[in-house]
Amino acid sequence: VLCAPVVAREAAEQGKTLRQHYAHLLVHGALHAQGWDHETSDADAEAMEAREIDILTRLGFPNPYAA
Repeated sequence: VLCAPVVAREAAEQGKTLRQHYAHLLVHGALHAQGWDHETSDADAEAMEAREIDILTRLGFPNPYAA
């Protein structure tokens, strides 16, 4: 479940479009639903972020972790 006002606020705070942030959150959540985790170790976090970046790139979105 995503809270639209929170997603909009986070997107603005992070300098992302609403579309980019929703895409990232949906990919992130889908990976969690498949068993990916970023809280168990740094290696798991790096692997999950890399997978998110790959999926989002294939969908035409920029790296959500780029500064």
